[in-house]
Amino acid sequence: MNVHDRPATIFCDIDGTLVEHAHPNEAAKPRFKMKVLNGTIEKLLEWERKGYRLILTTGRKESMRRQTVRQLERAGIVYDILIMGFGSGPRYVINDKRPENGQSTAFAVNVDRNEGINGVKI
Repeated sequence: MNVHDRPATIFCDIDGTLVEHAHPNEAAKPRFKMKVLNGTIEKLLEWERKGYRLILTTGRKESMRRQTVRQLERAGIVYDILIMGFGSGPRYVINDKRPENGQSTAFAVNVDRNEGINGVKI
């Protein structure tokens, strides 16, 4: 079976990628409302229909989990797992290649801040 025939696992940042980037002090406010970027919901639902596993990542502190989960729910953002506390530094995905054919199993897609994921092809 080709690695590309299997459902993908997508690691996706929240702020500036799915929703408009907000200063951490603003996002920490109890009544803060995420501004979903154009095409985000449609793209996430497309990936969900394809059976992709969606893991959201964020630099938000773990202590903000409860309100972040509420904000994501109110925004209509679907996901499987939420990983918090990444910080703002560079992020790397390290994975092995398929031993039988040397196919890569990890890929990176960078989008411009606040431009969304609408044009991302997986």
